[in-house]
Amino acid sequence: MNLILLGPPGAGKGTQAKLLEQKLNMLQLSTGDMLRAAKDKESEIGKKIKLIMAEGNLVTDEIVIELISENIDKSSKCAGFIFDGFPRTLYQADALSELMSSKKQSIDLVIEMRVDDSQLIERIVGRYSCKECGEVYHKVNRPEQKKGVCDNCKNINGFIFREDDTEEALRTRLFNYYRETSSLIGYYYAKKKLTTVDGLLPIETIHDLLYQATKNNL
Repeated sequence: MNLILLGPPGAGKGTQAKLLEQKLNMLQLSTGDMLRAAKDKESEIGKKIKLIMAEGNLVTDEIVIELISENIDKSSKCAGFIFDGFPRTLYQADALSELMSSKKQSIDLVIEMRVDDSQLIERIVGRYSCKECGEVYHKVNRPEQKKGVCDNCKNINGFIFREDDTEEALRTRLFNYYRETSSLIGYYYAKKKLTTVDGLLPIETIHDLLYQATKNNL
């Protein structure tokens, strides 16, 4: 069972992917996380990724496909994969389909999470995460219970504010998303794989909807 979560940055794809991952023994493949990990290695390609992400632009398809392939190969024992942040274009959708076919797998379900743009900006600009475990917080909507201490892993070594979580970079990312990703809705609808949910519903409600849709396809 392999699932794609579609939606603009800040729609809550990462949060929902982690919840499904825990319940269904699936593995979240967040292109954002993979790219940030590569960026932090300070290699030549990592420096290129760092610059591109800071400007709010998209990394080349070849880099992303290579990272996805490596992570799939390292995680063959899980029940399936949750693709978060990829594909974003029709070309990428075809490339992902070819990659999965080469590994004797397929994309079984695509869920689009819709959120109003003004809500996205509010969500993202205040976002930060634990340096150790990656738990996501928000300075207004979801701060840590004890200031400076991660609720999840009790880390006291600090939190990370992403370089591309500025309003200027976000508007560039939203422009890129609507320009390049909107065509995927029709693409997967035609393949009868698309389901849409309201990304402004409570987290638990969205999770229940996604869980049932995913479970029905297992």
